[in-house]
Amino acid sequence: MTELERTQIRKLREHGMGHRTIAKYTGLQLSTVRYQANKVEIPGEAADEELLEKIMKKEACAFCGELIKSSWTGRKRRFCSDECRRSYWLLHDKEIKRSASATYTKICPYCGKTFTVYGARKRKYCCHDHYVRYYYGLDATFPLGKDGRVEKEAS
Repeated sequence: MTELERTQIRKLREHGMGHRTIAKYTGLQLSTVRYQANKVEIPGEAADEELLEKIMKKEACAFCGELIKSSWTGRKRRFCSDECRRSYWLLHDKEIKRSASATYTKICPYCGKTFTVYGARKRKYCCHDHYVRYYYGLDATFPLGKDGRVEKEAS
């Protein structure tokens, strides 16, 4: 379990969402949610259905459950802050709608491994390390620096 998932459980529990509702909403097991909520001793009220309705109506943040201040114009916001938006999509990356036409299958010229990349049609290498090694003509045993770059020899 990641720290983001623990934070989300804690925040939703503090706003009154029940264990079952949190488990269904986050996709985690009920026992995991109960354990994490009891571990930090968060009291819960029976207001979980109301909060879930507010999240679905986009009146509350989809990550932490805070009420969202809405503007008069434009579409309704789903998150209370950029931090909550980023955290939510890190946990729910399977929900991102991706176009099949923007998914490309490539072969790395360094290792010959087949890899799939989304949106970067010009990408050639499976990772940065292989790009550096291929560019400088290095073999797999040559040590690289901590940042993955070739260290210049001191003269």
